[in-house]
Amino acid sequence: MRYLYSFYGDAGKIAFQSILAHKLRAFLTLIGIIIGVAAVVVVGASVSGLNTYVTDKVAKLLGANHFMIARMAFQGHMSDDDFERMNRRNKRLNWDDYEWVRDHCTSCAEVGVEVGSQVDLKQDGVEFPGAIVFGVTSNMEEIEDKTIADGRFISPDEVQRSALVCVLGSEIKEKFFPNVEALGKTLKVRGLPMQVVGVEESRGAFFGDSLDRHIYIPATTHLQIFGRNGLQIHGKATTRDNFRPVIEDARLQMRNKHRLKGNDDDDFGLVNVEDLNNQIDQFTGTIAAVVVPITLITLLVGGIVVMNIMLVSVTERTFEIGLRKAVGATKRQILTQFLIESGMLCAFGGLIGLLAAYGVTKLITALAQITMTITIGYILLALIVSSVIGMIAGIYPAFKAARLDPIMALTKTT
Repeated sequence: MRYLYSFYGDAGKIAFQSILAHKLRAFLTLIGIIIGVAAVVVVGASVSGLNTYVTDKVAKLLGANHFMIARMAFQGHMSDDDFERMNRRNKRLNWDDYEWVRDHCTSCAEVGVEVGSQVDLKQDGVEFPGAIVFGVTSNMEEIEDKTIADGRFISPDEVQRSALVCVLGSEIKEKFFPNVEALGKTLKVRGLPMQVVGVEESRGAFFGDSLDRHIYIPATTHLQIFGRNGLQIHGKATTRDNFRPVIEDARLQMRNKHRLKGNDDDDFGLVNVEDLNNQIDQFTGTIAAVVVPITLITLLVGGIVVMNIMLVSVTERTFEIGLRKAVGATKRQILTQFLIESGMLCAFGGLIGLLAAYGVTKLITALAQITMTITIGYILLALIVSSVIGMIAGIYPAFKAARLDPIMALTKTT
């Protein structure tokens, strides 16, 4: 054991000294490895960051343990024929559908309604195009886990009597009531004065679309102003554990309401947060499966460069190899020495590439405000692959060095 420790320690020391003796050549050799490792880690960070970004935004947009029943629900790939068939079959949801599910879905913690319409706002010379007015029931605050920064949300009484009240998204609040208290003020929607009772906390953007351009009014008020346009039924389970049974309960009640028999297809769409998250994982996983192998090609190119440099190193150190073999070094020891040197060379490149990737991800995060997450999996992948490539790249030069005849090696340099 002591002998092995001494041998590998000496071999590592010799390899390190050889690298230090040719610092510039070693750095130029490692550029391919550095770029390859950095590319793998940055791509991995981008994919993981995209997954985290979309999942977090979906959670903020829909809330936890949340499902939605709508006329149409698009999940995954759908052919034109499937779309046409669904479009013909599915019925528009009405208020009595909501009341039926609310009254009969006993396992649902909450059942609410949301219906949206786009409208251009204009008041006192201030214009705001493309605002989204959502008609909601009072419990949509709990269903979608909304956070009210100022004031309150729509109340049950206001929904019952179709009150002219509203809750503003932060962007709309700043547009019409900058630097002043918005509560109690009036904002006109389709010419009707809506009293502001609350302001939602800023939620940022989702793929470039602002989530703060929203206005919430009672669902009954919305139906009177805009008509029955795209009504959606939203539900929530108490915990993640009973999420699936709750969805099935709501689905069963909706089928009962529409008098569907056992083999009949649903004539409504059903979307839940869990399925969306699974689709997000599949999407980002597909991206990683395609992009990461492409970036690994850069590491292979770097390995070829390492092989060439190691062949040059063998040629330059012919006398040293011959001398070591003349004093008793075995082929295995010479082979191991050069494998350690090539592996160490690529390991250094991997570490430098990792540091470069860290700097790039921090810079992109700071400048573009895009979350990039460096995961341990991609770090290990890049370092292991770079070290393995280094060892593989060093095999041929190491065998060439191990096969050198000591007498011929000493003769060539004297």
